[in-house]
Amino acid sequence: MRRYDDYVRWLYRGGRPNRFARLQNRTWAIASAAGIWPKRAAALEVRGRRSGRSISVPVVIADHDGDRYLVAMLGEETNWVRNVRAADGRAILRHGRLETVRLEEVPVDARPAILRRYLALAPGARPHIPVDRHAPLEEFERIAPQVPVFRIVPVPVAPDPAG
Repeated sequence: MRRYDDYVRWLYRGGRPNRFARLQNRTWAIASAAGIWPKRAAALEVRGRRSGRSISVPVVIADHDGDRYLVAMLGEETNWVRNVRAADGRAILRHGRLETVRLEEVPVDARPAILRRYLALAPGARPHIPVDRHAPLEEFERIAPQVPVFRIVPVPVAPDPAG
């Protein structure tokens, strides 16, 4: 397990993906968008805050108390988090189908249980979040301010008036 953690940290040294991690992320995003992976894997598409282009990243969707959530395993400085905030939460999730969503930031005090559920579902995130997935909620409360969490709210698509 230690080797795997070191490998994942190497991929994201300094909180940014290296060249190999970017290639790996692109591959995962394509596969997730196509619906090849489990239901909890998806590609998040959001408009880049500087380029204006659509940026796609692989994400794991955590379910908790009937809602779905995205967690930024690399913390506040994650580019997709900055882009989502700049886009006022507007984004697209792809998993075999396209889903227009609004991502609403979860208050810090509501994050601990969601973070624990996320770590149960996303083994690749475990080296980045410094709490054991079986730890009591109090330990998750300690790190909750540093790990952004967004609730996924589906946006109804208006019917096409042409047909």
